[in-house]
Amino acid sequence: MVSIIYIGIVIVIAILGYLITPDDSPYCNRQQLEIALRKPGFKVEMLQKKQDREIKKENFLRRMLFGQPPLYQLVPIEKWHQRGDSLYVLLFEQSDMEDYIAYSLTDLKSVEPVKTYHFPLGTDRYGRDVLSQLMMGSRVSISVGFISVFIALVIGILVGSIAGFYRGKVDDILLYLINVVWSIPTLLLVIAISFALGKGFWQIFIAIGLTMWVDVARVVRGQTISLREKDFIEAGKALGFNNFHLIFKHILPNLWGTIVVIAASNFSSAILMEAGLSFLGIGVQPPMPSWGTMIKENYAYIVLDNAYLAIIPGLAIMSLVLAFMLMGSALRNAMDVKS
Repeated sequence: MVSIIYIGIVIVIAILGYLITPDDSPYCNRQQLEIALRKPGFKVEMLQKKQDREIKKENFLRRMLFGQPPLYQLVPIEKWHQRGDSLYVLLFEQSDMEDYIAYSLTDLKSVEPVKTYHFPLGTDRYGRDVLSQLMMGSRVSISVGFISVFIALVIGILVGSIAGFYRGKVDDILLYLINVVWSIPTLLLVIAISFALGKGFWQIFIAIGLTMWVDVARVVRGQTISLREKDFIEAGKALGFNNFHLIFKHILPNLWGTIVVIAASNFSSAILMEAGLSFLGIGVQPPMPSWGTMIKENYAYIVLDNAYLAIIPGLAIMSLVLAFMLMGSALRNAMDVKS
């Protein structure tokens, strides 16, 4: 139950996306080099200056999916005070200089010229909010799971059911195809397909999906061979139902329990595979946030004071994979007829 609740929370975060991230800019890529590598719990006051060009405010749906381009330029400041219609600010970490810069409130064009920004998980080497990057990284992991598993289920169910039901030469040909794909190491096959399709968001999903269907096909084939000999299939043939009707209306509905368990297991495998490929640099490409990319960018800090930059996304991957594995185990126990 805990794992299901946790997965539900991650899915909600992935769906809402930029609506709930502290940094709602596209890809959560608002960089502030002045506040790079700050510890968790860091907070700073920012001067908000209106952009030089007009920025359109996105509607609810586009903001949720793609983020909101920054409406203001942010300048980290140490101190500030207002005198008349002017705002005097001291830039961040320059308190020893006491060199205040004056801004006209009219020129700032901001309802709230100074605002305090909080960074619960600190900032990375580019000054980006780690929490926002982590939250948006969940969208990639959940997406790769759903899309890759969907592709794997479609191909695996189709190939496995046809091979198991028709048997004979059809089964021999499809079983040979299954064994060939099965014999190639999964990660190497994914890398090969990625090179063929190119680097990118959708390419990596397709590459993973095209390698995970073998597990589904083998299980579906075995279960179909068992079910095709049952009395209700013989009765369907006697009533004149065609083969595809028997497969999709009578055999596959009896396999959904097994298929759901395999899908939960493949979900965790897809998340791990995407993180590994992003870490190697052939998965999701920057600036799109991904847990694997976060580890790649920050693994050098493991031996330094900022090890949490690599540990936090690693823990996120571990916890989500563990949650899906526990859910798959629970589903297997719940759907086990013998118990």
